[in-house]
Amino acid sequence: MVFFKIGLFTFGGGYAMIPLIEKEMIANKAWVKEEEIIDIFAVSQSIPGAIAINSSTFIGYKIAGIPGALAATAGVVIPSFIIITIIATFFSRFQNNPIVQAAFIGIRSAVVALILMAVIKIGKSSIKDRLTALITVLAVILVILINVHAIFVIIGGAAAGIIVYLWCPSRINGTLEREEKKYDIS
Repeated sequence: MVFFKIGLFTFGGGYAMIPLIEKEMIANKAWVKEEEIIDIFAVSQSIPGAIAINSSTFIGYKIAGIPGALAATAGVVIPSFIIITIIATFFSRFQNNPIVQAAFIGIRSAVVALILMAVIKIGKSSIKDRLTALITVLAVILVILINVHAIFVIIGGAAAGIIVYLWCPSRINGTLEREEKKYDIS
């Protein structure tokens, strides 16, 4: 039901749902730690599919195995399917209505705010030093200015992490030790 509730707010796609997923999973249900959610979003973005569906499936699996993954996925997808079916049925009749157009202008603006909020939160958790800031800036330049496909930027980020590990393992090991303490792994 939690994922169904999240799925009801699909305007703007998966990125607009990130703040809702984060709030429900961390603050309301405590199913995931704050540090874990960033990794879940990173993995969910790195694999094919919508980030909201992928992260919901991942969290559902973490909580209740395969049945949890299936329930979470269905919970996020079913509301979208129903809403899109209803909108598609009636949209052609009402798309030129000024009230409908005004509503969509407001919805788009709200979605931009939700996406920006997700970017800021993920950025604060992910950019920890000059190296990660440099990788972030390079990724932005590659995607926006040079129009490099996102998958190549993700692969490049992974390669940068591996290269830094091979050339300066102490730098990565210190970061990994801090992460282990956050997750209580050690």
